Amino acid sequence: MNYRREQAKKVRYAAADMAYNRPHQRHVNNGDENKYRVTERMADGTFVKDLGPSLINSFTKGLEHGENGIVKNAEDFAAFIRAADSGDLELIRNLPLNENVAWLSPVAQNANGEGRPATIRAWESMASGLTHDLQGPDAQAVCIPPAPALESDELVSELAEIYWMALCRDIRFDQFSGNATIQAAIAHLNQLPWLANPAESGLHAYEQNRKRGYFAGGGPIAFDGNTIFRGNIKGDDIGFHISQFLYVGNKALGNEPNSFSEAQGLIRFGSCINDQRVRIASPGVDYMTTWEHWLDVQNGADLRGLEKYVPVENDNNIDREVGYRFIITPRDLATYVHYDALHQAYFNACLILLNNGIPFDPGVPFRNVDSIDAQTGFATFGGPHILNLVSEVATRALKAVRYQKFNVHRRARPEQIAGWVHRFKSGQGMDLEPFEKINAKLGADLLNRVRQHNAAQNPEGSPDSWLLPMPFVEGSPMHPSYGSGHATVAGACVTILKAFFDEGSILPFAYVPSPQGRNLIPDAANLGRYTVEGELNKLAANIAFGRNWAGVHWYSDQLESLRLGEQIALGILEEQKLQYGENFSMNVPLFDGTTIRI
Repeated sequence: MNYRREQAKKVRYAAADMAYNRPHQRHVNNGDENKYRVTERMADGTFVKDLGPSLINSFTKGLEHGENGIVKNAEDFAAFIRAADSGDLELIRNLPLNENVAWLSPVAQNANGEGRPATIRAWESMASGLTHDLQGPDAQAVCIPPAPALESDELVSELAEIYWMALCRDIRFDQFSGNATIQAAIAHLNQLPWLANPAESGLHAYEQNRKRGYFAGGGPIAFDGNTIFRGNIKGDDIGFHISQFLYVGNKALGNEPNSFSEAQGLIRFGSCINDQRVRIASPGVDYMTTWEHWLDVQNGADLRGLEKYVPVENDNNIDREVGYRFIITPRDLATYVHYDALHQAYFNACLILLNNGIPFDPGVPFRNVDSIDAQTGFATFGGPHILNLVSEVATRALKAVRYQKFNVHRRARPEQIAGWVHRFKSGQGMDLEPFEKINAKLGADLLNRVRQHNAAQNPEGSPDSWLLPMPFVEGSPMHPSYGSGHATVAGACVTILKAFFDEGSILPFAYVPSPQGRNLIPDAANLGRYTVEGELNKLAANIAFGRNWAGVHWYSDQLESLRLGEQIALGILEEQKLQYGENFSMNVPLFDGTTIRI
């Protein structure tokens, strides 16, 4: 036993040394936080004095904002930073969370029914990036590059894309190619400088990597009906927009002839089942399209759970033939990522892969028949091992991305930047000078479409609105935009699955939803085209892009965060390799198109 104690100690020390010897990267932001200022001016516009940072490209949700949408007291934001950097519970509790605001919008004034106003939302896990872990890269050892600066062409392209996504939220994926609004989006996005000049010189390497197509090493692309609003990692452009892992089920328990299969979209959890169909949010219904609602949300009004859904025919919300369907529109995907259990899509994917007998990576033990190996994978190199690791890696990913959010970048959410677009268009441009050029680059056609869309949402007689239409009544979560928690978890979980399963295996199924999303129908044209790697990559991109469809994240948020999650997963796999007595290896395909061997 003494020998075993010494061996256990050596393994732990070896893992600690491995983590310690990894280069810890420098954390750099885009410098926008103190760049833009609030100024006092005379009636003729003459400058009088500087009143401090305006924070127009910084996350300020939950602090008190003035009628112009800008934080009333910049010192409140400084206190917010100090609390996030310290992690001290008392400092966080003493932050000036906006508790005494008078709500302006009807939805906030009656959020809890019978005239009871909304309560206040708290910031989410702001100190978790300071937590230490005993496995995998330290939360502060990995990083993402600076986010696009406010006045960059990249930011304009991301903002234009987010607006177009809001306008296209109810178009079925199978109708993208022939839809007039989609075609208008394609034409507009393709001519924006950031996307029209993919080989532009003078960019940082990370900026060049964010050019469409370069991330997968495939060269520049122009948007069309198949590539619009999709990621650009390997496999994401193959076949239907949505991954098979968000549609199919697996085989039922038992051998009855009428047992369900992947075509029913029912996933077996032990002896129970889970339906892949999602609740149908009311089509065409968006929120935060009035300034009053927008300002209440920035002031922290808790409006969660107030979104509207297609009625069902009973009181239990379980009529799957009426109130639920397979994902057929971007709004369906936004609904999925609104309430998912964060890593549930990858847990489901693992169950589907296991149930269908998809082979493991060739270097993993226990791949032969029982008569040869004389043991099977279970506690190690089997279902419980993989399912647990898919869940475990999610928490590591969240801590790493929280440090980027609260302690490094503090990037504004899209809804906030759209607020400045609206204010400038409304003739209230004080301290918003960059938006003269930003609005001009967005173009009159796009902004007029947004105005018309919002007019259909708002009460008759409401002022014109250029705010970002949101499918969530409460807007974004209560933490900064960059990076994306969903995308970081996606990158981590999918990397784990690609490590254990043979990434080149062809999936034995291909389905698309019926036009109304009630059932799945065979997709003969793509049968044999979907690989494990491609559809797992697509799954990660779907979940990441789903948050963009919801208006709560930017393109660069999801792109860089997938890579961040990948780093976390690789580190855990490397350290866990030290634990096992078996001689094994794993070939892990990366999002950039290369492969690493563990």
